[in-house]
Amino acid sequence: MTAGGGLDFPGLWQEAIPYDGFAAEVQDLRGLWEGIYKKATIPEWALERARARGQGAHFLVISEDWCWDAANTVPVLAKLCAQDGGMELRMIHRDEHPEVMDQYLTNGSRAIPIVIVLDAEFRELGHWGPRPDELQAWAGANKGKMEKGEFYVEMRRWHVKDGGHSMLREVLAILQ
Repeated sequence: MTAGGGLDFPGLWQEAIPYDGFAAEVQDLRGLWEGIYKKATIPEWALERARARGQGAHFLVISEDWCWDAANTVPVLAKLCAQDGGMELRMIHRDEHPEVMDQYLTNGSRAIPIVIVLDAEFRELGHWGPRPDELQAWAGANKGKMEKGEFYVEMRRWHVKDGGHSMLREVLAILQ
């Protein structure tokens, strides 16, 4: 599924911030961003898929540091890229790139993170986000049915249990 027709992906990539630079600037949720990256364990199946299909791939991530969903998933993808070495991840700020964000709306909303998967020549292969499919379905079914704090606690529990593996499966499937 591609959405960003007409976007200058090579130009956006040059402007984008490498993950380490983004992480160094994080103010909101710094402990979560750092903790997820540090504790993330990349399963062997993900490394095998990345090595088989991902060489030269670029992940352009639309995000902001205050986003809980981003803090729970993007560091895991960044760690995969760091361990694999054949893929790169860079980030752009949603609020500084509305023209890009508006190409990837979720049900009319500027939900993040969005991972735009590009091949070695910066052609879009597809995109992922803002949450793994299972969690997105749960959130859609439960939003407004429980107190906001409880809702986010349950989503965080899901992320902890999943460890980013659902996101890895879904993002790596785009590389087929």
